[in-house]
Amino acid sequence: MLGHAGIGGVRGTEGNRGRPGGGTVPPPILVPVPAAWQRPYLNVFKHFRVEEWKRSAREGDVAALTDKRLKGTVYRIRGSVPTSSYLQLPRTETQSLGLVGRYLYLLFRPMPAKHFLVHLDVVTEENQVVRISFSSLFKEFKSTATWLQFPFLYGAASGSPCHHAPGTSRCSPAGAAPVDTRWTCLVLDLPSILSLYLSRRYSHLKGVKLCSSLLVKNLCTSDLLFEPGVTFSKAQQADLACHGLAPMPREMAFPVPKGQKWHDLYDYIRFPAEGSKLPYDSIQKSCLRGNAGNNSPDSRRTSCVSKRAQLSSCVTQGGHVLEDPVHQPVTLSKVIRDQLSLVHQITSPKDKPRWCPVIPKSIPKVQLTAPGRRGAMFAAGQELEKNQSPHSAGDMGQPVAASDSGMQVYGHQRSKRTIHRNLGERLFPDPILKLRMIIGFGGCSTKWALWTRDSSAVVYPCHAVIVSLQIQTGEQRFFMGHTEKVSALAFNGSSTLLASAQTGPLGVVRLWDFPTGSCLSVFKAHVHSLSCLSFSYSGAVLCSVGKDGQGKTVVVVWNAAQVTHGGEVAMLAKAHTDVDIQTLKIAFFDDTRMVSCGQDNIRLWRVRSGALRCCPLSLGEYHSLEFTDLTFQEGHVAQREPEDRTLFVCSKSGHVLEVDYKNICVRSARRLLPAPRAGSSTGPGIAINSISVSSTFCATGSEDGYLRLWPLDFSAVVLEAEHEAPVSSVCISPDSCKVLCTTAAGNLGYLDIQSQGYHTLMRSHEDSVVACSVEGTWKQMATVSQDGTIRVWDLVSMQQLYDFTAAEEMPCAVAFHPTQQILACGFDSGMVRTFSLAASDLLLEHKQHRAVVTGLTFSPDGNFMFSSCLQGTLALYSCMAEKSHVLRVLGNVVARDAESGPNALVVSGDSRLLAFVGPSKYVVTVMEACSLDELLKVDISILDLNSTALDSAGRICFAPVPQRELLVSTSSNKILVLDVKTGRLVREVSPVHKLCCSSLVLSRDGRYLLTAGDKVIKVWDYQMLFDTNFQVYIGHSEPVHQVAFTPDQQHVLSIGDAIFLWDFLALPAERSPPTGPRSSESALLQGTEGSSEKLKDASETPRQTAPLPLLSSPPCLHGSSAHQAGCPSIFSESEEEAVVAGSSEMVANGDRDASVLVMESARNKEPVVRPRVRQESSRSHGELANAPKRETENPMSQCSVRPDSYRHFTPRFKASMLPQSFSSPPAGREVLKLKAVIGYNGNGRGNMVWDPDTGFFAYTCGCLIVVEDLHSGSQNHWLGHVEEISTLAVSHDAQVLASASGRRNGDPHCQICIWSIQDGVCTANLFHHETQVQAMAFSRDDRFLITLGDYSDRTFALWNTYTYQLLVSTCISEPVHEVAFSPLSHRDLACVGKGVVMFWLLEQQGADVNLKVHRAPAPDVLGPVEMTSLCYGAEALLYSGTNSGQICVWDTETNCCFMTWEADEGEIGVLVCRGDRLVSGSNTKRLRLWAVAAVQELRLKGPNARSSSVLLEHEITLDGTIVSAAFDESLEMGIVGTTAGTLWYVNWMESTSIRLISGHKNKVTEVCFSPEETHCATCGEDGSVRIWSLGSVELVVQFQVLNQSCQCLAWKPHPIVPWGAESQQVVAGYSDGTIRAFSISRTEMELKMHPHSVALTAITYSTDGEMILSGDKDGLVAVSSPRTGMTLHVLADHRGSPITVLQCTRKQYHELGLEGGELWLATSADRRVSVWASDWLKDKCQLLDWLSFPAPACPEGLSSLPPSLATFCPWEPGTLLYVGFGVQQEALFYSLHQKQVVQKISLPFFAASLSLSPAGPFLAVGFGERLLRLLRCPDGSAQDYRSHDDAVHLCRFAPSGCRLLTASHSTVLLWELVGG
Repeated sequence: MLGHAGIGGVRGTEGNRGRPGGGTVPPPILVPVPAAWQRPYLNVFKHFRVEEWKRSAREGDVAALTDKRLKGTVYRIRGSVPTSSYLQLPRTETQSLGLVGRYLYLLFRPMPAKHFLVHLDVVTEENQVVRISFSSLFKEFKSTATWLQFPFLYGAASGSPCHHAPGTSRCSPAGAAPVDTRWTCLVLDLPSILSLYLSRRYSHLKGVKLCSSLLVKNLCTSDLLFEPGVTFSKAQQADLACHGLAPMPREMAFPVPKGQKWHDLYDYIRFPAEGSKLPYDSIQKSCLRGNAGNNSPDSRRTSCVSKRAQLSSCVTQGGHVLEDPVHQPVTLSKVIRDQLSLVHQITSPKDKPRWCPVIPKSIPKVQLTAPGRRGAMFAAGQELEKNQSPHSAGDMGQPVAASDSGMQVYGHQRSKRTIHRNLGERLFPDPILKLRMIIGFGGCSTKWALWTRDSSAVVYPCHAVIVSLQIQTGEQRFFMGHTEKVSALAFNGSSTLLASAQTGPLGVVRLWDFPTGSCLSVFKAHVHSLSCLSFSYSGAVLCSVGKDGQGKTVVVVWNAAQVTHGGEVAMLAKAHTDVDIQTLKIAFFDDTRMVSCGQDNIRLWRVRSGALRCCPLSLGEYHSLEFTDLTFQEGHVAQREPEDRTLFVCSKSGHVLEVDYKNICVRSARRLLPAPRAGSSTGPGIAINSISVSSTFCATGSEDGYLRLWPLDFSAVVLEAEHEAPVSSVCISPDSCKVLCTTAAGNLGYLDIQSQGYHTLMRSHEDSVVACSVEGTWKQMATVSQDGTIRVWDLVSMQQLYDFTAAEEMPCAVAFHPTQQILACGFDSGMVRTFSLAASDLLLEHKQHRAVVTGLTFSPDGNFMFSSCLQGTLALYSCMAEKSHVLRVLGNVVARDAESGPNALVVSGDSRLLAFVGPSKYVVTVMEACSLDELLKVDISILDLNSTALDSAGRICFAPVPQRELLVSTSSNKILVLDVKTGRLVREVSPVHKLCCSSLVLSRDGRYLLTAGDKVIKVWDYQMLFDTNFQVYIGHSEPVHQVAFTPDQQHVLSIGDAIFLWDFLALPAERSPPTGPRSSESALLQGTEGSSEKLKDASETPRQTAPLPLLSSPPCLHGSSAHQAGCPSIFSESEEEAVVAGSSEMVANGDRDASVLVMESARNKEPVVRPRVRQESSRSHGELANAPKRETENPMSQCSVRPDSYRHFTPRFKASMLPQSFSSPPAGREVLKLKAVIGYNGNGRGNMVWDPDTGFFAYTCGCLIVVEDLHSGSQNHWLGHVEEISTLAVSHDAQVLASASGRRNGDPHCQICIWSIQDGVCTANLFHHETQVQAMAFSRDDRFLITLGDYSDRTFALWNTYTYQLLVSTCISEPVHEVAFSPLSHRDLACVGKGVVMFWLLEQQGADVNLKVHRAPAPDVLGPVEMTSLCYGAEALLYSGTNSGQICVWDTETNCCFMTWEADEGEIGVLVCRGDRLVSGSNTKRLRLWAVAAVQELRLKGPNARSSSVLLEHEITLDGTIVSAAFDESLEMGIVGTTAGTLWYVNWMESTSIRLISGHKNKVTEVCFSPEETHCATCGEDGSVRIWSLGSVELVVQFQVLNQSCQCLAWKPHPIVPWGAESQQVVAGYSDGTIRAFSISRTEMELKMHPHSVALTAITYSTDGEMILSGDKDGLVAVSSPRTGMTLHVLADHRGSPITVLQCTRKQYHELGLEGGELWLATSADRRVSVWASDWLKDKCQLLDWLSFPAPACPEGLSSLPPSLATFCPWEPGTLLYVGFGVQQEALFYSLHQKQVVQKISLPFFAASLSLSPAGPFLAVGFGERLLRLLRCPDGSAQDYRSHDDAVHLCRFAPSGCRLLTASHSTVLLWELVGG
């Protein structure tokens, strides 16, 4: 749903005066943009599956029939009473369809001699539901503010436009349908109906009710206007797309027999009539069928109301264009005029100037001459017309009255119709900003947050704005009007009235109509410092609490009963008191009774006879308590007497008093105490700040940060949630399912009682926000505040991502690196710190300053950083590497008396110039950015010769680079525009603000200027072309510190008291058409700039238009040189200079096309790149050879920056390396065999292949290739890599597979393996690329293999697949993301990169291979996009995707882009095309199927073709970003991989997605077997616990805990009953210190305990499963009972070092001299092992032994020590095995009997994991060096296995000893012991 337009905006007038909601009223029809799933049209019956009757309702005689004429299913609704038989969508009236399409298409047929009735419920932008009804039962038009009733007439009626129209007959308007009634397509323009009849703006369609008697075929919505009876080819010939029309889709079309015409068989009605400006009194069908001989389409479809004049001009007949008919005058009856006048008086805005332009589809060229006006004025008008919502061509014939200050412009088209244009002299659109979201809460107080009655939204103050937040959607609604911070809020019982009070000396109260958001009343409260409001349940009485001038408390009671009827609020009573009042509430059962509480008092109040009296409550021993809040026992109907009500009052001491209201006494008092924590006493009572009571439980919020839920007897805490700050208020929702909670730190959230989950709704700074920085790559915003925090926010969701603080330092400046995830922050100590957001770590500290940092910024190219301080020091840093370093520091150059701010240091857009105020506040200095060499100084104080005071500079900013201007705000409230080169004053703007300008910034296109001053924001036309060049926007209650555009230029940020996000509604910049033919050079340079159709800026997000194809002209390829001056090339100049003088190849290439570059290779020599030289060059070859060479830079020497594309592969960081040598087992002698791999590497790109013909299916997991049989699920594993595999490619005959990975140890190049699919043998290893291989592809005939290096390698290599010799290799200047061979020819291939598609042509002469390449840039209007994916389509078509969501279509014959459409909101990384269907996958997790049959015809038509037939057929949302996809030839089914580590089977025909392969995305933290070994369990850092079937290696069940990491796991031993019974249980430990037990059979959580305050690190069951032992990172071991949930013991012997291992084993009861049948050990990271004997039934736990193992000092270069691990030896009772960091790398066997080490086994490295086989003498050890070693004890013979690509941090034997689980990061391997 769209938000309210114009919230917070005011139109610029003289000075800074304005009004909320501002500006003139926009054009009357603003059409909501459909959601992606509703584009281009939505079949409502199909989408909501009406035939299933689950999402729809039916009543009476409703049946589905097959209509023989329509050849499909129709629904018959019949009955004698229309309201008794109906079909309703959605099922209940409380639900909403949420359909936002402009047009509603109803395909129906009224039953002969019957009546019918249709109800449409639509919602306006003000959330007002309006019912639109039409029926043949209605006799006349009726209307109210919420209901419109239209008669449906079958003939012309008196007073209608058809009455006595020429050529028409007088048909009877009788109500019942005639016998010959026909199937009808009724088109309702819903926004126009609301605008014309109620002056309201349309939001969406809520519901539809079709009542008897009628037949219905379908119901559809769309933003497009479909024309029936026109074929696709005719629509193209008539160019319907230029008129906003499209042929009727197949699902909406009626069948037309051959030789007949649509309009002869069916009726078409559009209501209101196109081009109509006045409302009509009925919906009427055509009366022209009886007009014999008139068979034209125009006469057959003409409606008495909606005659489609403009279609006559674009639909041809007989090869002639039908002329436009003359519009007939419209006459309305007096009754209708009177009704409409009354409706408009009620609903129209009052006293607002209204600008109602007529907006045509296209605008002719107009010659305009107007004395005294600028020539640019009409250009702005044209721009406005082209970018407004589409209206019909019929609008152009309707004159609109011009205002006195306006101007009428007349243009003449071919039809001689007149265009009327009314253009005001002010900035458009108005408003240009619309408030979208506010990040902030509180301001004056954080105790006010309320639920709405339906529990769907919360209402809270944010400084001077009141916000209503929908908790499900996050949508905000704003109530603006207060001039100071809001100090109190109150709802009446039904949430229809909202009262708000503002703080300050002038107490003002506002009453709001909450559903509409309108302010009903504003009145003075006669007090100041208003602190409390309370509404009676009925809303008739309002009570306020404040202070008078002497500081006494004042209670005022108001009568608000008449405010909803237009009356005023009157004072009922007033009382002064000396007592303290913290809270006062009106009793819900009696409007005259109130209760208050405060310091030392509880008082009962009552209004009687105009006086307010109070009675104190006798408190006895509780008289000195500080009472904070009160609430009544729930109940909103007076079913009982008032004295039966119970009043609960809470206090700071933890007391909760139950007050007997009748006897005015304390009935009982309880003191709530905190639960005892481990090692601490209970302490004082809970300091309760707020209390809320429902019918079943009570909620309290306290100073210790806990929200607690209690039963009404307060016997125990039922549920609690901990916060970082004191809880200010709690409020139980009306449905008692949620508890709202606010904290003193400005956080707002709620606890969902059913799910026991806590949801944070808002986080906010606790003090003013002083600076912010935004970046576009990761779409993040950073803010610093006076509360001492640095916070990073997600710009899309506006949720907080990170929070940084520095002890005893205040941040004051912040800046994002433009290309890396690095944040820089300056502090008041002078320190400048850089943080890595990717690693959440501090990178570097710079100590160049000794005073407050006043300025901090990066250059736009990211190469440099600049900082300044209050002492005048300026520092320059190099940021080429991740860790910046200082290049130069200058002293006394920046003004010392200048204030810190966001514009203290500014850098030009080309990163060449740096500007700042200094060395004094009167001077502005411009320097060279890379060297800090001074270029220019401008003295601001002398520019105004008429001023008597010295003018000083304030804020500065650069204009876009081509303008070469610098803007400076001054102390005299001016903005000076200076020429950067000369310092000359270009112009000035005055006055700007009442106070000094605090921030100014220009839009990227240089058209709009944002300024902030005092508490307002202004948007300026930078060219100052209007009389009123600015608009003013209010909303902040404190000075605005900074304003900024978001990187996509679609939003504006303003910061001060809170963070405001505004929608920037400016129209896109208009591009002027080419004035003449281009030169060949300009064609090559500019590509498609001269296109006849504009493409939307690709950088603008989110996209909100339907996915209609947009067309651009192809680039002209002339015969000029490809290397003219200034023309960019794909090769660097150093490569170009490889030309050899006199080369025969160069002469031979003289006739080649100049638009290509030639790359050749010969035998026994490296490939040489040779650009073609112009034949007209006067230089000889010898001159060329001896010419001095320019100093050029090789592309590989440039800084390798990862491109802005997720499609580009980045290997996961690994600190481990595989050793050069290890003990691999001889072939056939392996003891371990790899049986299965659990997981899929979602970090790879294109790392899954599937051949539907042969069934070959393979994917990668780490360094393994897994080949799986999709029928049986069996796996084969190909091991040839040692590093993470990046990508796969399969040959077209499915006989060869290519795989690529990074460099092995010591190798200079990464590895490419060639596999024979039949036998799974690696037949070749290729080494060429230096870092990673990004993509690979086989040619169509499988003769060639192409490989692409990543952004650091940038190498393009071609291989011969017969010999696998390198044929051609070259370096490319830009990173390339994907490559593909043409399916039609092995000679053609293409690849995509930064804003370019490279078309390659392969030529082979003998052994020599030549490659021609043409570099085709993306259309300029797309902006700086990355081409991220590509695939070939049908004949001569190539599809490419971009990182901003567009799909471009290229003609491979001309190598030009002729079409593009917006296919997604995010980057498109996967494209697959088969015939007429295309699949796209993106980082929005969406997989979309497109019908692209029309694209081929568009290519043949050329750039002048128009179409809207690229349709979105299906869409599926998966669990992660799409990284790989493979489909069959019909594109009906396929397999898709995501970054979540999942492979999905997708079937488009069935609209299903089934999980094939799944695994952990993050690191696996523990693995274990079930006792029966039928299943295993894994847990990971993603918070999931997953149960796997070992037989099928499939996921059985997954338990997910959000926002927590699962650190350890254990399976309950020895179940009593077989699998599937309730005893199957796993227990897991989490990072928040909680323990959760899960039932496998019931798939639910059985128990949750919280015995630890920090993260758990180890957990296990006792041998009988009756106890849970858990250890945490602080070294505490807790023993808990899973039956009672109680913690029985807490052992602190290992305190200070994390517990690494807990293990239990059985023993004889008196064995080892201690009682107990169980031994258990605990190992900590400090190399200490404790062994205990326990008898849990007798509550005995005794220490048996304590082991400490020595170790040397930590060696240098070792980031972390190896873990200390210990385990009991299963085959040697009384013996344990220990490994860990020590003097030697060894495993030690320690005897508990002998108290000494009895055996040592040498290890090659320190162990990272350890497991002993329970069945035999086998020891499995995992190493950080990626090896798994299996040792046979006691001889120590070893076998090493290298199937892991990272440290083997987990290994676990099964209870039988026959299986072994190992884990390396997210990969889990299952092994079988087959030998030994």
